[in-house]
Amino acid sequence: MSRLVGIIGGTGLTEYPDLTIRKEESVLTDLGATSAPLIFGELQGVDVVFLARHGHPHKFPPNKVNYRANILALKEAGVSEIIAVNAVGGITDKMDSEVICIPDQIIDYTHGREDTFFDGVYKALEHIDYSHPYDHQIIQRILSAAEAAKESVVPRGVYGATQGPRLETVAEIARMERDGCDLVGMTGMPEAVLARELEIPYACISLVVNKAAGKSNDIITMDEIVAALNNGMSKVKKIISSYLIVD
Repeated sequence: MSRLVGIIGGTGLTEYPDLTIRKEESVLTDLGATSAPLIFGELQGVDVVFLARHGHPHKFPPNKVNYRANILALKEAGVSEIIAVNAVGGITDKMDSEVICIPDQIIDYTHGREDTFFDGVYKALEHIDYSHPYDHQIIQRILSAAEAAKESVVPRGVYGATQGPRLETVAEIARMERDGCDLVGMTGMPEAVLARELEIPYACISLVVNKAAGKSNDIITMDEIVAALNNGMSKVKKIISSYLIVD
């Protein structure tokens, strides 16, 4: 199988200007339309396909994204692996604003989302092992890429996926910290498990854009989040570029 790297961009990464674009393809799958057209192109000499998770322009809230169509379209496009980029809040002390974390575990707090292909309608019921939700080899390659790019990352963490689009309460974040979460985001699930169901190796790069509720004395503002996105996404893209060429 030839290498075709899927990149899913979240908030702050709805387009990829560094990409040499070959074609754009609007996709209507058996499970509906993707959030945005698939952008096929080349980055660092490697074939990639980019998909804006929330659409471009940014329009779909996290609880309304058609995750099944997005992952199915990438599978049908022939991607060999997926790197997902997520903007998240930081819960534990080490997860300060603009920190980049490569999570290795996830806890799902979402509800009501179409979260499986094995629903007895699209596919027959099947139970998959999900002990380790992110692909180990991709994680190790991302860590090597970050080192080669001289970008600091936190190599492990637990991502807590909440429903959104609202931010969480102080009590909810306190509960999540007791559960062992380091990060809080709104798009980590069901995207990750859907990739596993279709046997696509998947990992994510999480950029902390704010301290979670109750973790600072300040009110969470969009100005703070936008500043962290602007500063942090350039580092994320450096890591992705390095990922594509690192041994």
